[in-house]
Amino acid sequence: MAEKTFKYVILGGGVPAGYAAREFSKQGVKPGELAVISKEAVAPYERPALSKAYLFPESPARLPGFHTCVGSGGERLLPDWYKEKGIELILSTEIVKVDLAGKTLVSGTGETFKFQILIIATGSTVVRLSDFGVKGADAKNIFYLREIDDADKPNDAIKAKKNGKAVIVGGGYIGLELGAALRINNLDVTMVYPEPWCMPRLFTSGIAAFYEGYYANKGVKIIKGTVASGFTSDSNGEVKEVHLKDGRVLEADIVVVGVGGRPLTSLFKGQVEEEKGGIKTDTFFKTSVPDVYAVGDVATFPLKLYNELRRVEHVDHARKSAEQAVKAIKASEEGKTVEVYDYLPYFYSRSFDLSWQFYGDNVGETVLFGGNNPTSPKPKFGTYWIKDGKVIGAFLEAGTPEENQAIAKVAKLQPPVEGLDQLAKEGLSFASKI
Repeated sequence: MAEKTFKYVILGGGVPAGYAAREFSKQGVKPGELAVISKEAVAPYERPALSKAYLFPESPARLPGFHTCVGSGGERLLPDWYKEKGIELILSTEIVKVDLAGKTLVSGTGETFKFQILIIATGSTVVRLSDFGVKGADAKNIFYLREIDDADKPNDAIKAKKNGKAVIVGGGYIGLELGAALRINNLDVTMVYPEPWCMPRLFTSGIAAFYEGYYANKGVKIIKGTVASGFTSDSNGEVKEVHLKDGRVLEADIVVVGVGGRPLTSLFKGQVEEEKGGIKTDTFFKTSVPDVYAVGDVATFPLKLYNELRRVEHVDHARKSAEQAVKAIKASEEGKTVEVYDYLPYFYSRSFDLSWQFYGDNVGETVLFGGNNPTSPKPKFGTYWIKDGKVIGAFLEAGTPEENQAIAKVAKLQPPVEGLDQLAKEGLSFASKI
């Protein structure tokens, strides 16, 4: 098969690919120098849309509406944009073999791609229940969500199983966002997760109590402290029951599983240094292999603010790390330097009429402020995390843009605080005066 050669190759077609391509264009990449290789059939898009607006019954998100870089308020990069810029979009192409030292990629159909500089942007893959040998987990209408093809399947099932029963397995981002989307579609929704409260990696029990109460008021049933241990299906092979480890059995027409992801690093095993489950990089996202960079979910990078190596799975970091890598590549070619990556961890979510943002680090003691009564017509509350006498993290539900900027500033500057009582009393005003 013919061999193709490019100066730059972005491997992966998710969020970072679109932002890296845009940055290359800004930096003056020449036609024919850059290729984006993706196993998906569509140009890079804003992945968060899949668990938020894609399943809405009214005005659902559809491509081309959420191609990158619209998620950060930028221009939508449609397939024609790549053509105009001379960037080759190589879609529906899965790379199955990588030789980093030999600067070669090989696809499943035997195509060979040579590169001078590679950006690894392979992202994550979903953790599947079949990975744990859960009985019946291959039944029809059990769904996972990672790519656009994944989102079309539950969309069809929602229409086919109108007013049916849905079970969400998992209480994290995907579980909460899809639980809301399915309820909005008038399905009877039950969420199941093993932890004592939802979003345990980020939420305190006080934060979680609000969202669990809010969801319950919307008609979503929540079962905590157990897991799905098996599924039974009907004569058509469609799921009909979810068996829980505690012995309960739930009827189900649709099951959506959101139990985490794993960074896609297997192609590079033994070829590049790894740490904390990802590919180890420096502050410019350079790996241990010359001319190879890693960005987004797969990168374990130096987080300057906390002086430690971290891997961050979030769209905000996916965008910013991609831009940083490209700036570093182009600066290096010109004998210049770029500033170190000074990232402030940021997470957000939207579901029902709710919208929260979090900045910083969620370790240390916590202070809850505001009104977190789930029955309130306009709930607004937040939480600060305090470590070594300083506020290092801040969460806010229903913040205005200015208020969200204020809590971001607090998390970045880490101001000292006299005592927890003062912080609880001042609440949001503490952030507003920093």
